[in-house]
Amino acid sequence: MKNICLLVFCFISSHTFAQQTIIHCGGLIDGKSDLIQNEMSIVIEGKKILKVSKGYLPAGSGEKLIDFKSKTVLPGLIDLHVHMESETSKDQFQKRVTQNPADVAFESQKYARITLMAGFTTVRDLGGSGVNIALRNAINKGLLVGPRIFTAGRSISTTGGHSDPTNGWRNDIQFPEFYSNGVVDSPEEARKAVRQRYKDGSDCIKITATGGVLSLAKNGKAPQFMDDELEAIVKTAKDYGFHVAAHAHGAEGMKRAIRAGVTTIEHGTLMDDEAIELFKKYGTYYIPTITAGETVADSAKIPGYYHPMVAAKALEVGIQSKITFAKAYKAGVKVAFGTDAGVFIHGYNAKEFQYMTEAGMPAMEAIKSATIVAAEVLGQKEVIGTIESGKFADIIAVDENPLKNIKTLQNVIFVMKEGVIYK
Repeated sequence: MKNICLLVFCFISSHTFAQQTIIHCGGLIDGKSDLIQNEMSIVIEGKKILKVSKGYLPAGSGEKLIDFKSKTVLPGLIDLHVHMESETSKDQFQKRVTQNPADVAFESQKYARITLMAGFTTVRDLGGSGVNIALRNAINKGLLVGPRIFTAGRSISTTGGHSDPTNGWRNDIQFPEFYSNGVVDSPEEARKAVRQRYKDGSDCIKITATGGVLSLAKNGKAPQFMDDELEAIVKTAKDYGFHVAAHAHGAEGMKRAIRAGVTTIEHGTLMDDEAIELFKKYGTYYIPTITAGETVADSAKIPGYYHPMVAAKALEVGIQSKITFAKAYKAGVKVAFGTDAGVFIHGYNAKEFQYMTEAGMPAMEAIKSATIVAAEVLGQKEVIGTIESGKFADIIAVDENPLKNIKTLQNVIFVMKEGVIYK
């Protein structure tokens, strides 16, 4: 009995008197206010923020003090569109043939670490082989260093669609059944694919509502799902607690997806006026991925970097991303932050802020799109996305005021995730 009492006392004591960390912030962007706050203190205990106070609180005995009086502090950033399993390369198609899942898993660890060190403490992985689910689990268990991951697992496509994994292969090559369990051609198959994602452990659903750029398929713009298939996916996803992200470049495919009730449209490159009105009517979020568009357009100019079919699409679609973003933002479409990292080199995610502001979005709105707005998309607004009492201590710092120089976000000097300092 004495041993039990002692154990309980020790547990209560360690919980009550956990070491606190105080961060002195010369400038604080908390993710919810429209103004930067000067001379602030953040008090952290364990994984969470205990309080945020005006002025520089003194550190007591046993408390850790971090002096960022000359820096700007922000919430950990959130990227809603990444691919943690891969990264652009000239031999990316060959890698699909030669890499085993273990090879993919080891490389993904590197990309996860790089992403966290770039200041992105949370990401949404929108499609891979399923290794992304194991990566998420390993990070959650503390086995690996990386951002908090919400993953779609494998994308859902139609036969020959953008994420049909057998595109470009000889017809006589046989694949295991699981390899194509996301390829659907009817409402019944669509429902089964969503249920399989639930069984696999996915956090959300990703569909390819139109053709894409990097797939070995001719058309990057045409719609690839019928209305009844889209409705089956969205309704089933809702039943299982999933939101749906829809890759879409062409206008018709994104309009069908919006009407079906998807939460986000990824890329949205060729949206027309009707699509813009549907975005606003349904409250659908637009994830612009400008960095990916700019990158593929540049890479397509390098001889042999892409398959000729891919290069042609990249030159046509890529350069439109920034133009479309400017139009959509000005029209009042809801924007959330996403880059398509993996299509470009991991770690350059914050380049997106530069492109967004160059296209007309104020710096504070761009930052909010990667903090409080992105948290809302994930259904995690109560725990991440802002610096305030009770939320996870996901905190970053930069040398300059990003409202004056947005490029400073490309050089994050401090990263804390759930109260642990990683950089």
